[in-house]
Amino acid sequence: MLKKENRIRLDKEFDRVFKAGQSFYGKDLGFKLAKNNLEISRFGILINTKVSKKAVVRNKIKRQLRAVLEAKLDNISTGYDMVIIVFPLILDKKFKDIEKILLTGLNRLKIYDKSF
Repeated sequence: MLKKENRIRLDKEFDRVFKAGQSFYGKDLGFKLAKNNLEISRFGILINTKVSKKAVVRNKIKRQLRAVLEAKLDNISTGYDMVIIVFPLILDKKFKDIEKILLTGLNRLKIYDKSF
């Protein structure tokens, strides 16, 4: 479970990331990244009902993304807020594929360091 201090929860925080952040979009996930001037990185996940009408499915995807983020948190640069946008193609993916897609996005934004 990703700690509360590492989550973006308020609408104004999401809005700030969308207005000021740089972005990278793939087929399965989209990423918005902005500096937060804190000593931690925080993450928010947006998943629309267009991905799945079932809350169970949407929550499962959120849990999988948070599990990857928690496991790799030590290798992610601090001082950033990131919003991850989930697209419908993610439904066909297994956990390992989701992990690979997420880490690829973090690499593209240059905030993930594999050398730790």
